Amino acid sequence: MLAASITACGDDSDGGSGGGAKTLTYWASNQGASIDFDKQTLQPELDKFEQQTGIKVNVEVVPWSDLLNRLLAAATSGKGPDVVNIGNTWSASLQATGAFIPFDDATIGAVGGKDRFVPAALAAAGAPGQPPTAVPLYSLAYALYYNKKMFADAGVTAPPTTWEELITVGKKLTKGQQWGLAVEGANPSENAHHAFAFGQQWGGEWFDGSGKPTFDTPQNVAAVKRYIDFMAVDKIVNPSNAEYAQNQSVSDFANGKAAMLLWQAAGNAFKAQGMAADAYGVAPVPFPGTAPAGGKKVNSMVAGINIAVFKHTKEKDAALQFVKFMTSDAEQVQLNKTYGSLPSVTTVAGDAAFQAEEQKVLAGVLATSAAPLPQVAEESKFETLVGTAMKELFADAASGKPVTEQAIKEKLGNAQQQMGS
Repeated sequence: MLAASITACGDDSDGGSGGGAKTLTYWASNQGASIDFDKQTLQPELDKFEQQTGIKVNVEVVPWSDLLNRLLAAATSGKGPDVVNIGNTWSASLQATGAFIPFDDATIGAVGGKDRFVPAALAAAGAPGQPPTAVPLYSLAYALYYNKKMFADAGVTAPPTTWEELITVGKKLTKGQQWGLAVEGANPSENAHHAFAFGQQWGGEWFDGSGKPTFDTPQNVAAVKRYIDFMAVDKIVNPSNAEYAQNQSVSDFANGKAAMLLWQAAGNAFKAQGMAADAYGVAPVPFPGTAPAGGKKVNSMVAGINIAVFKHTKEKDAALQFVKFMTSDAEQVQLNKTYGSLPSVTTVAGDAAFQAEEQKVLAGVLATSAAPLPQVAEESKFETLVGTAMKELFADAASGKPVTEQAIKEKLGNAQQQMGS
């Protein structure tokens, strides 16, 4: 469903068409601890761009809960910002609207060239075989975060590398008001991201080669069951997590209420809540102890944020100048350092800002064991439907209702039917 109203900013970019000063409108995604934090982070960089080019950029930081609907509304109406951030999992869905400028060879050349970008990140910028309609801006991956003191107190000397080990450790660390693992059970996107990675590990695919949904296969059912069972069967997740949708799981970990967390680049979020950097460790997300038939060595989606330009902009050249600025070496270091994410360009990977334990683990995952979510036009609908089905399954688990393979198959089957409606 499209948002009922949008901010009609398109007229802001009229300024340059008559030869006067150019103005761009930019919708930035919420990357930091708050929208105000993002404004304070971005404004000095936008001022720097204006000093260098004479092009003014008006920024609005859009919450994730609103961003997709507002992007779709702007795509449909032809009114809205010039430049936008998009979650890279939506790339093919937004590409299919036809509302964004394609980064063909000439266009991507204008912002530095295809070879400048990290290959895995660029692979998550649009459907295969088509010019991408965005370029990578911030790169992310999932990791396992663990509380060092809780592990030491329980005599656990190393982070788990298999799900079986994670469950064993989780049970040791679940006591009183402390739980082994925190999850974001009511957040459809988080659920769908884990459904994808677990599905890959269990040999499943969410779409076939023609882009047709294949949600309720035995492999996908088994993958979803493994994730829900952390609460339903293993009892290492607090049932209250079934209602978490606003990063409460991150807060629980930072505040010592949970010993482990599966998250994307969480270090800055922990810091904002007073958790010291040496209080937690970072490791790759585990795998099954014995790989199921057809299972892949994938433990994260290729996560991250892309930057795109609407076709309706009246200032295409200025917009591309801004994209080039945001993906320049200096800005990639400055912004990714601030947000705790990884650069999307290959030229600054060796910078001191990206040599901490967390960044090294995330970079290793992106380089060796991350895969892009299905780059199909219906991907955003998949996240909503499968993620919501899992939200309902977590609610069942929290209420003590058995979460059987049949119940999961029915939920995923219903989601698959809705994909075609």
